[in-house]
Amino acid sequence: MPDTPSADTKYIFVTGGVVSSLGKGIAAASIGRLLVERGLAVTIQKFDPYINVDPGTMSPFQHGEVYVTDDGAETDLDLGHYERFINESLSQANNVTTGRIYQNIITKERRGDFLGATVQVIPHVTDEIKSYIQMLSPGHDVVITEVGGTVGDIESLPFLEAIRQFRQDVGWKNTVLIHLTLVPYIAAAGELKTKPTQHSVRELMEIGLQPDILVCRTEWPLPEEVRRKVGRFCNVDIRDVIESRDMDTIYEVPLRFREQRLDDRIIDHLGLETPDPDLGAWETMVERIKHPGSGEVRVGVVGKYTSLVDSYKSIQEALIHGGIANDVGVRIDWLSSEAIDSQGTTALAPYDAVLIPGGFGQRGVEGMVDTVRYLREEGVPYLGICLGLQCAIIELSRNVCGLEGADSSEFEPDTPHPVISLLDSQLKVTMKGGTMRLGAYPAHLVEGSRVKAIYGEEEVSERHRHRYEVNNEYRDALAAAGMVFSGLSPGGGLVEIIELRDHPFFVATQFHPELKSRPTRAHPLFAAFISAALDFRLGRPAETGEVEDRPGLATAGRE
Repeated sequence: MPDTPSADTKYIFVTGGVVSSLGKGIAAASIGRLLVERGLAVTIQKFDPYINVDPGTMSPFQHGEVYVTDDGAETDLDLGHYERFINESLSQANNVTTGRIYQNIITKERRGDFLGATVQVIPHVTDEIKSYIQMLSPGHDVVITEVGGTVGDIESLPFLEAIRQFRQDVGWKNTVLIHLTLVPYIAAAGELKTKPTQHSVRELMEIGLQPDILVCRTEWPLPEEVRRKVGRFCNVDIRDVIESRDMDTIYEVPLRFREQRLDDRIIDHLGLETPDPDLGAWETMVERIKHPGSGEVRVGVVGKYTSLVDSYKSIQEALIHGGIANDVGVRIDWLSSEAIDSQGTTALAPYDAVLIPGGFGQRGVEGMVDTVRYLREEGVPYLGICLGLQCAIIELSRNVCGLEGADSSEFEPDTPHPVISLLDSQLKVTMKGGTMRLGAYPAHLVEGSRVKAIYGEEEVSERHRHRYEVNNEYRDALAAAGMVFSGLSPGGGLVEIIELRDHPFFVATQFHPELKSRPTRAHPLFAAFISAALDFRLGRPAETGEVEDRPGLATAGRE
């Protein structure tokens, strides 16, 4: 590495074995939470072995949600878990892919940085990987690094080799390696099987990495004799064999880890001295999720990718956070917009509120537009996000403003009324990766609007991921039909938030508020949305949030 890593920073590495999707991200985030509660400054990063530079052009059905940071990085969904658990905004440096590593190295080689050397995996690739670990050291007591995939994947080898070298560079006493494995229960044998874990650890040791702690995913409690067997065959202290079973909520995982003193073992390994964690507030929050005091509301999410819930992971969590804020359980049903397009809106009748999330492409959009019309006419609370805002604009344009054929130019390039269209800056963009409007942008909230009351702020900053915007040529017609443009870019040229007058709750945003929601601090829009759902369920009309009828309100601040 070009520079010496900080001597004051400690490093935790989380790897996985046996099978993928065991929950390394939740484990890393839960460990981060425990260390934060002990007074340590913690950050978490994800190493993804795929060759894509970022997940921005990958299908949600393959990769799940693309999480966006304040600085506009398109990242793995695990970064959402990291932010929600440790309550820290992360950046592009917190998600590193093989593609980015090789892109950086090739750029340096073309520039002549390697002075004629033959560029190789060792040392050039491993040095580049190590530089991303140490990049996060300043200002943090602990850096947690999760390696995607499983031990044995050919794609992961450079990352694991870099970790082996890094542990030597900084000294073994300054690092902890945690390996997450599976201990399956075989019904035919009537017992838990430790052999997959043994083989996984053996494969890890073959590349020079001995785990310090094993986290064992299992559907059954691990008896002491099983833990002792795992420890003996994997060269790990029995106190460092941690059971990890499925919980009612992911936010319960830190509590179960604490019961097994996982954080104590990490602190001991790293030679740190910290106070015990205070998890009282976290326990109260978990109790609210498991035993809400105000019953349950039923929320329908009408989307394009609902067959894979991970496509909307942050939406799911933000709805739960809204429930925590209102002490109410949230039952979420995932509804295909294509099914509503073909079968009609009768499926929406049971819901106390409906949300339409973001998405790209024409498939299923007409079902979303029909959904918006139903919610508007029936007075059902509605929250639209990104594409959800665009569908609301299309629906009102067609069915209230009388603009026949109104559409987005994304879906119908020849529409007579392109109420949603590309920004001038996007018209000549041909590269798909990383070229959208990405990251945090400010929005000015209009005085007297519902969202101004919800936020309690003059201006907010929210994260974006989109290309198309509301066409300003149609703003006056939409305002005359009852739409309020309640959030605008500072210059007034871009619509950020809309709402409807005389509706219990009809709010839609161009940005993604779910990305800033936290279990201990629900996003204001989600808290208000679930509150409106509770009012609807109880038959109490929510505040209509009527806006003062002032001339020029719909065009306030327009450039």
